[in-house]
Amino acid sequence: MARIQPISAAQSLEFDALLDVRSPAEFAEDHIPGAINVPVLDDAQRAEVGTLYTRVSPFEARKVGAALIARNIAAHIEQHFMDKPKSWRPLVYCWRGGQRSGAMAHILGQIGWSVGQLQGGYKAYRQYVRSELQTLPARFGFRVLCGPTGSGKSRLLHALAGNGAQVLDLEGLANHRGSLLGGLPGSPQPSQKCFETQLWDALRKLDPQHPVFVEAESRKIGVLSLPDSLLHGMRQADCIHLDAGVEARATLLLEDYDHFLSEPALLFEKLDQLMPLHGRQTLEHWRQLAESREWRLLVTELLQMHYDPAYKKSTYSNFVRFGQAAGLQLPGLDSGGLNEAARRLIQAHAPVMSAS
Repeated sequence: MARIQPISAAQSLEFDALLDVRSPAEFAEDHIPGAINVPVLDDAQRAEVGTLYTRVSPFEARKVGAALIARNIAAHIEQHFMDKPKSWRPLVYCWRGGQRSGAMAHILGQIGWSVGQLQGGYKAYRQYVRSELQTLPARFGFRVLCGPTGSGKSRLLHALAGNGAQVLDLEGLANHRGSLLGGLPGSPQPSQKCFETQLWDALRKLDPQHPVFVEAESRKIGVLSLPDSLLHGMRQADCIHLDAGVEARATLLLEDYDHFLSEPALLFEKLDQLMPLHGRQTLEHWRQLAESREWRLLVTELLQMHYDPAYKKSTYSNFVRFGQAAGLQLPGLDSGGLNEAARRLIQAHAPVMSAS
């Protein structure tokens, strides 16, 4: 007798395995963290069945779909599940928790495994994540690393994580450095849905009893938007103002953005977006600096003429406690100096334990 349990989205992480039976394209857009893709219909098959459903009849589509699904499930059992013990507990889900996950769950249950089927499927899970993101950020005490472009915020965040602090690496999750030039070459950003899933997964693993260090960000990181609840929590939080000299910042940017040095055409394409702010004459001057490979001078001028004024304006207007921010002098941005700064911050922001 098949043993299939209806499971809510809140219970979805309690199983030994998460089986996403949607097509590879659906899985690539977003999926439950830790899930593996075992599609009962691949992308082409799903399109074929969908076309039959709309152009011929639902009955003809179900016949073709059933044959394809049966063959695909048989292949998955042989390739992925033959070594699983009887105690193995998988959770199966599709888009709405209907026929695709139902077929896989039924056969696995008939074999003798205790199977969960996600009620409402990925759609219900997505609604759960969005609901969680409305309330999760309010549970944490954020410490926001502020500082002008190139001041080492990302590097310090990584040093904090390496020294045991809780961090929320938004730019890491978004796969983007957060500025006009922040796209990573050959590495696209995730979908908005996938970004929100990763953000929820990161937040749910944090301890509300300890501070969470995070970089100051605008509403968007590249093409991705931060949830309003998280943005509000960050903008109301205590700030730490990183202070590094222009020379050190220029050196850091030349290291982190060295891909532009070999592809100046890509740099020009990005800088052209600054035309309305700085005018054609300034943009032409910057282009000449790049063509002459005067990279340090170009970076210094970009910092002083564009990034620093924009940083001051946005930070003072958006982060309400920035005026009371604790300063953190960074004489250098090498790993030794950043690790020392991270340890000082961790000590300064350690939670106060009440006497029992």
